[in-house]
Amino acid sequence: MLNAQKLAPLALAPFLLAGCIAGSEESHRAAGGGLISVLLLGVWHGLIAPFTLIGEVINLLAPHLLPWTFHLYETQQSGAIYDIGFFVGLLIGPSILWSGASRRRVIA
Repeated sequence: MLNAQKLAPLALAPFLLAGCIAGSEESHRAAGGGLISVLLLGVWHGLIAPFTLIGEVINLLAPHLLPWTFHLYETQQSGAIYDIGFFVGLLIGPSILWSGASRRRVIA
């Protein structure tokens, strides 16, 4: 049974992921920043891309089910710096998951 300490981060995860999702007001402000903020924004959007894709599909199939509108890619930022960050985020995401799974080896 999950206790409150384990359940709280799971309950907060969707809100944290949606905090700076592509297309949000916070994301638009960050996209207007300097090169570093645009690069980091691209990395963040690449990391959360699988979740935003699921959100976009849900919004497509049931338009008013979720309180947010999802965009996979930031429309205000179409430069090379954002693109590099986005693809780096796409590559980093699975490697983080795989490295965590490789540490959990069962010793018999």
